Amino acid sequence: MAEQWSTGFDDRAVVMTRSDPLFRFVILYSALFSAFGFASPFLPAFIASRGLAPDALGLVLGAATAVRLISGTLTGRLADRFQAFRVTLMICALIASAATLAYVPIHGFWTIAALSLLHAAALAPLVPLADALTLANAGVARTGGGRGFEYGWVRGAGSAAFIAGAIVAGQAASRFDLSAIIWLSAAGLLAAAMCALVVPAFPRSAATVAEAKRGTDHAWRLLLRQRAFVCVTVVAALVLGSHAMHDSFAVIRWTASGIGTATTGLLWSESVAAEVVVFLVIGPWLLRVLGPTGALAVAAACGVLRWVVMALTVEVAVLAMIQPLHGFTFALLHLACMRIITAAVPSALAGTAQAVYGLIGVGGATALLTIFSGWLYGRFGADGFWIMALLCGLAFPVIRMLQNALAMPDAAARYS
Repeated sequence: MAEQWSTGFDDRAVVMTRSDPLFRFVILYSALFSAFGFASPFLPAFIASRGLAPDALGLVLGAATAVRLISGTLTGRLADRFQAFRVTLMICALIASAATLAYVPIHGFWTIAALSLLHAAALAPLVPLADALTLANAGVARTGGGRGFEYGWVRGAGSAAFIAGAIVAGQAASRFDLSAIIWLSAAGLLAAAMCALVVPAFPRSAATVAEAKRGTDHAWRLLLRQRAFVCVTVVAALVLGSHAMHDSFAVIRWTASGIGTATTGLLWSESVAAEVVVFLVIGPWLLRVLGPTGALAVAAACGVLRWVVMALTVEVAVLAMIQPLHGFTFALLHLACMRIITAAVPSALAGTAQAVYGLIGVGGATALLTIFSGWLYGRFGADGFWIMALLCGLAFPVIRMLQNALAMPDAAARYS
């Protein structure tokens, strides 16, 4: 008899076995996000230890961000074109694993810069491709009469794995040295490559394949004609992009106000824990009760409240009360966006849509707003959070436009 696990995240018991799509995607995301957790907090410090000055490090990281935008989008289009999501995911994970290991022996600016660009190019498509696969299979399970699963369960497992990976990497780096994170991250990426082979393939038909070969030649034009996709990307860019000032300057402000590192760590952990809870439990329930556009409105409202409070106070008790709002401003918004993109975008453009949404829409907006946040904080200090609250407020008219787009007959036929 197959070993079973109960998720316990729904009104009815949902049991996982090793053969279930849910279990396989949970394992994939756990491997993938643990690899990110191992490396993300510490990789810049490791690169700096290879002999790069701060200005050179900034140049390398900035160039890597630009490469991620290009690589992720092009790889998503290739996956759509050839309907080869699992193979593409596996190849990118293998290249990323090898590139991670290559950091160990190298020194010198140009060598590190070249490797960093390769590393970024291989990492960029991993989450968009995994999301496209997961969302497509979750939708098939729900509509095909089989036992369905929520995307949030899978993504929540990934967030939990990221937290665990960061903790393990911190302990390993303190006990050994920073090179430990390289070996851990490379192992996680290798495991993700292996997991990519056992998750279900992207559901397709002969018509979908033909549509993919025609559609990817004009992918950008087709996506821009999808009003719902454009609106949801703008909403995500505004709300998720508004996190830029918090992510860059919250700890700096708290430290300057006398908040100790232990308290800061607890506040930060509180927000990540709330993200996991919303992904696993609260988010799927709110999507059913409010619908995706209602969930987006809740996320934007929480963003307004969160940044207004951040502008007004550094009282630890108040900060502890608003940190859980991260579960709504990030996780709930992400769940709603994924639900709408899956419904509004033709399946033949799933990979391209995920790349454009995540890497160009959200990633590009976050990069620009991070630069803007530096200017804001340097001149206005914490009052810059009022601008972040304004960005969340600007999402409301776009959500209304999105609601109208989804109400159109052609969108309603796809939307469920």
